[in-house]
Amino acid sequence: MVFLAVSTKLKSFTESVIREMTQLSDQYGAINLSQGMPDFDPSPKLIEAAVEAIRRGSNQYSTTWGHGDLREAVANRVKEYNGIEANPEKNITITCGSTEALAAAVFGLTNPGDRIIITDPFYENYVPDAILAGCEPIYVPLSGRDLMLDEEVLKSAMEKHPKLIVLNTPNNPTGKVVDKEELKLIADLCQEKKTIAITDEIYEYIIYDGKKHVSLASLGGMQEQTVTVGSASKTYSVTGWRVGWAVAEAKLTDALRKVHDYFTICAPAPLQEALVTALNFQSSYYERLKEAYDRKRRMMMKILDEAKLQYQRPEGAYYILVNVPDAFKNDEEFSDYLLKKIGVAVLPASALCHDKDLGRKKVRLAYCKKDTTLQEVRRRFGKFAEKPKSKPAVRTKL
Repeated sequence: MVFLAVSTKLKSFTESVIREMTQLSDQYGAINLSQGMPDFDPSPKLIEAAVEAIRRGSNQYSTTWGHGDLREAVANRVKEYNGIEANPEKNITITCGSTEALAAAVFGLTNPGDRIIITDPFYENYVPDAILAGCEPIYVPLSGRDLMLDEEVLKSAMEKHPKLIVLNTPNNPTGKVVDKEELKLIADLCQEKKTIAITDEIYEYIIYDGKKHVSLASLGGMQEQTVTVGSASKTYSVTGWRVGWAVAEAKLTDALRKVHDYFTICAPAPLQEALVTALNFQSSYYERLKEAYDRKRRMMMKILDEAKLQYQRPEGAYYILVNVPDAFKNDEEFSDYLLKKIGVAVLPASALCHDKDLGRKKVRLAYCKKDTTLQEVRRRFGKFAEKPKSKPAVRTKL
């Protein structure tokens, strides 16, 4: 057999644990709370808009940078909600989800050997993006009960003159909403060190307890050195449509567009056209979205309270970090027990941490589910009162 060498970069990260847990959930017939994937349909108006776009013949390539009407709708929305002025022709690129927007920005704005600051814990795609681009990740932990960025640790990291900092707010997996004071600190350091910020803001409308979402690009002169990433996936419950966008000043946009062009050519044409309808929804849609997820959050917290499990109260997004009980050695053992004995798939939080100690005693649950699904989760978690009498099995690998 001829030996075929593959990239040594691949040794630096694992396959997606989120997708692995979804497959295990299917295998064991569990309720899947491991992946941020709603089990309900989007607005009927949005579905109908997609069907009509296909019927009208929007089935070929769109303009590489995105359907003109959608770019204009994104420009209007980020001006109204985020306080960001953007020219649809020069500053907005429609991508295959926020995942591609982030990757295109990293590849388009860095050179091998550049450094990238990533908060710890993180969404799992950020680190592979950095490694595949030949960059060095620098990790800054979210620490303490309030998950604050340690000012001195951040300043020390910025002294290494990183090319990029990747910021996710509201945050996956912690549910933290980065407040304006923390953003001002980041903005000041970015401007001092000439660091470009990539902000992943895909959960921007899902916030609780009076918290406010603030876009880094709206502060001071940061619009000139920020790539603001958004997506239809979470706001409109269409994670499978794979349509996102990047908003940035012209020079940054030109760089990521060049990568985007060769990565994917364009996002799905009829779905882009349909999303113009969604971007033009009235403000009442976003209020109902927030209220619905707040209700689901409270249902999930009540389920955990009844199971006598401790957790971090999320401020935004639709995930909740749950502490691993003392009866279990770590997050993998607890995840395995919940999967096989309780019938609920969750994500071991260490999969989203560089410092494994940050996540080894936590699991992440996604509550973007129907109320009936959460009620079944409640019934299954009721069995958790029957504590394991023996050491749980090691988590099954695919």
